[in-house]
Amino acid sequence: SGAGDEQCAARAMAAVEQYLVRRGDGIVLLLEPPFDHGARDPGYIKGYVPGVRENGGQYTHGAIWALIAYAMLGDGDRAGELFTLLNPINHSSTRAGLHRYRIEPYVAAGDVYAVPPHTGRGGWSWYTGSAAWMYRAGLESILGFQLRGDRLLIDPCIPRSWREFEITYRRGTSRYDIKVENPHGVCRGVASLEIDGKLYPSTEIVL
Repeated sequence: SGAGDEQCAARAMAAVEQYLVRRGDGIVLLLEPPFDHGARDPGYIKGYVPGVRENGGQYTHGAIWALIAYAMLGDGDRAGELFTLLNPINHSSTRAGLHRYRIEPYVAAGDVYAVPPHTGRGGWSWYTGSAAWMYRAGLESILGFQLRGDRLLIDPCIPRSWREFEITYRRGTSRYDIKVENPHGVCRGVASLEIDGKLYPSTEIVL
């Protein structure tokens, strides 16, 4: 949200990294541990079995917001890694992964289970707004393509290993060929912007 101070935000995301990102299973949990035994009642999420949906599984909306948060903090390496982790096609890149995931690998799953024997199995598919959030996270938070009315801001936060990428954008009868170069291998920061070969004084372009 941007409401917290920077030090607290960094600590919170370090806790996400420590407790919620499970690379071996290819999931990012909503919370840990799940609500199961105990007198405290968090509400309806306890109605799900532990490790499913909001009760300690991967709730994909929240996982994508974690990716966006890493990008907001300037950590392009982690933002890019989480995007790869959450990308549904990567759940079926192996035969074992395909049989574990068990749903369509070309749509975003609303949730992914986190407890054996169903760890890594996809939950709701097609019926989720997380697909739109995943698209926005990739385009706006990582590639830095941000439309604001008739203006375009280019402010990427990418993995250091990305040396360049290109975007073709059509608006009305205009076509914009955008190329971002990263020769020094940084995550964030725009050194200069050129339009038609000439230096441009701002990173916000009037379309």
